[in-house]
Amino acid sequence: MASNSPAPEGTELQETPGAGAWGEWNPTEDSARPLRGKHRVLKPRGGLARSSTVLGVGVIAAVGAGGIATAQDRPQVAISVPSLPDLLGGGDHGGAAAAQADSVTVPRQADGQQAAPAQAHGDAGEALRHRILQQAESQQDAAEAQARADAERAARESAAQEARNQKEAVDREAEAVRAAAEKAAAEKAAADQAATGQAETKAAADTGSGGGPAVKASGGWSLPTSSYTLTSHYGDSGSMWSSGHHTGLDFAAPTGTPVKAVGGGTVVSAGWSGAYGYRIVLRLQDGTEVWYCHLSSMAVTSGAVGAGDTIGRVGATGNVTGAHLHLEVRKGGSTVDPLTWLTARGLDV
Repeated sequence: MASNSPAPEGTELQETPGAGAWGEWNPTEDSARPLRGKHRVLKPRGGLARSSTVLGVGVIAAVGAGGIATAQDRPQVAISVPSLPDLLGGGDHGGAAAAQADSVTVPRQADGQQAAPAQAHGDAGEALRHRILQQAESQQDAAEAQARADAERAARESAAQEARNQKEAVDREAEAVRAAAEKAAAEKAAADQAATGQAETKAAADTGSGGGPAVKASGGWSLPTSSYTLTSHYGDSGSMWSSGHHTGLDFAAPTGTPVKAVGGGTVVSAGWSGAYGYRIVLRLQDGTEVWYCHLSSMAVTSGAVGAGDTIGRVGATGNVTGAHLHLEVRKGGSTVDPLTWLTARGLDV
């Protein structure tokens, strides 16, 4: 083999013979020395080169056969893995003979059960399945609890709505009762008013009880009431009167009997007056005052009135023993006999 090292000084350089000088060299397996080191090419065994690829394929096949294959009808698989010295190619043992391959046998049970690696894989799968079932059960329990809570809330809302509906119904019924009561009261008031008007008309036409005459007008004058009986006269003495004697004329009549103005004048006072009860004071045009006492109600409390106008109603207020009209006539602050005063004006009392 030619060397590329420079020749020492004093030495003649000779041309390297060419291929024609040496002849054609065809190295063979016997003539060529095997390369040593990392670059040695391994001899093929059975048509397949021993290399790292063979090792990888063998390991994958072994793992697959041990952890994945579970078929019952397949026989046991034997996988040969090259020994480490053959792969490294160290020393003179590199290409002389094939190293004995290690056999890896993947056991498979004859009764169809998984082998040990598959059994471990199955245990992990069973644990995963158990966790999934537990999670599903937990989710189902949560869904059922939520459904129960929703049902209870809906029931409470329904009960509350029913209570509101019942309260509204009760309120409507109460409002209807109030409206009916108000209507009945209005109808009764109207009936009472109509009955009062009829009583006034009848009282004006009837003669007084006990022989007393009805209201009569004479020359612009009128009797103070109708359907009456004279019970006490002016000047009567007794303990019932504070002055020791009676200062007016009493017309006994049913409560509510109309009280009339005896003549045209002006109502100057109307209201409560102690022992007189409710009292109206009518001042006539000549200054004479006529007092209407013990009234049950007052129709006119001020202003001008004419003879025969209704100004109040007979009652029993104040110091009385029964319903009647106490009539007083006062001139210049002093009382006069009402009977004499009325008769002087053409009224038949």
